[in-house]
Amino acid sequence: MRRAVRFHETGGPEVLRLEEIPAPVPGVGEVLIHTRALGLNRAESMLRRGEYGVAPVFPSGIGYEAAGVVAAVGDGGTGFRVGQAVSVVPSFSMTDYPMHGEAVLAPVHAVVAHPEEFRRGRLRP
Repeated sequence: MRRAVRFHETGGPEVLRLEEIPAPVPGVGEVLIHTRALGLNRAESMLRRGEYGVAPVFPSGIGYEAAGVVAAVGDGGTGFRVGQAVSVVPSFSMTDYPMHGEAVLAPVHAVVAHPEEFRRGRLRP
């Protein structure tokens, strides 16, 4: 089991719930990420209110952006390994791959490894 932010109806922030749901298993072309940071922007609030370009499918997850550590790699996830620090680039539908949870699936094409300098704390803005 894992915790994830979901909602069962459109509305304001009060419709968001932190729920226990089954842990996902990566399929072909997917990576399972244990999240350490999540992004929050206008797209998430628009989906939650029912004002985004796609309608939520209830219960709906939420979130486009995340960073964390690879926990498992599905078939076709070449280039990634368990324990690798990664970020997710929003290039998918958040109704298919919601990012606001403890462990999330992401399509391989949207996952990027952190550079070595970033992992060692040497990358400066």
